[in-house]
Amino acid sequence: MAGTFQTVTNAVQAPGIAGDFASTNPRASVLSSMNGSTVGIVAGAAGLTIGLFAWLDQATFSIANNNAPVGYSGQPNGFVHRDQTGVITTYLTPNGLTIPGGFPAGNIYDAADFFVVNNGTTEAVPGQKAYANLANGQASFAATGNPTTGASSTGSIAASATTSATGTIVGNVFTATASLVNVFAPGAILTGTGVATGTMILAQLTGPAGGLGTYTVSIPEQSVASTTISATYGIFTAGTTTGGSYGIGDVLSGTGVTAGTYIIGLGTGTGGAGTYYVTPSQTASSTTIAATSTVETGWYCRSFGAPGEVVKMSSRAMG
Repeated sequence: MAGTFQTVTNAVQAPGIAGDFASTNPRASVLSSMNGSTVGIVAGAAGLTIGLFAWLDQATFSIANNNAPVGYSGQPNGFVHRDQTGVITTYLTPNGLTIPGGFPAGNIYDAADFFVVNNGTTEAVPGQKAYANLANGQASFAATGNPTTGASSTGSIAASATTSATGTIVGNVFTATASLVNVFAPGAILTGTGVATGTMILAQLTGPAGGLGTYTVSIPEQSVASTTISATYGIFTAGTTTGGSYGIGDVLSGTGVTAGTYIIGLGTGTGGAGTYYVTPSQTASSTTIAATSTVETGWYCRSFGAPGEVVKMSSRAMG
């Protein structure tokens, strides 16, 4: 169960816990190994939280996380069902809703009826669309075409200065070994002799932030001998912000901004004015640039619920 150890009883049964099925209607699980491999879906390194939306990685389609893959702002692949696969790993913790990293995660569904927490700021109303937070997979509800907006400011985007280092790629691990120029960032696109076109840095594994060390990349099974490997990304410079704050995972929009532009890292900015790393690399003149933190899903609200309350959500529209 969610919460602490039970200390009271209630006269009325709770409607459900996030991640529980809300009906016995037809349901469908997300297909694993969409790239044709025999590997099933597993939780990402940070673990997979039950009762939230989940995305599969864009390289193998077999690693699930509660946040959208770096550089990707599309719909989640499914919703994580509560089927007793969570593991309590923290000493003396009474409960847990996390599937540890690397553990099987075959409980992700793209069609079903579920209970879910309304993590929005307004009441959920039957018929509204469900929106998934790109950074953490939480659900909120609003009318079609109304994703949650964040900060807005007058800003510009410039293509980054060349970032490069001597390095190798073995499998899906890029190792920067020497001659570092500037910094690497998750979401940056790598180029170099023998590097597969479209190879993207997904996460840093070892070393100082952005510096020499190891990084996972989006295209596996590579064998790149020691060579100069360069990276490209954009640098978004924000002025004084209004309406919220910028954060990793936010999708940016504005006149001249490439559709799907995504904040992949913090520069000098930590939510307000400053610089942010974005992908793809581009040049956009000074304009009003706004952030969107959620993406509209194919799911629908099926019951009323105030912010923080559990509501019913279905993959099928009403009627």
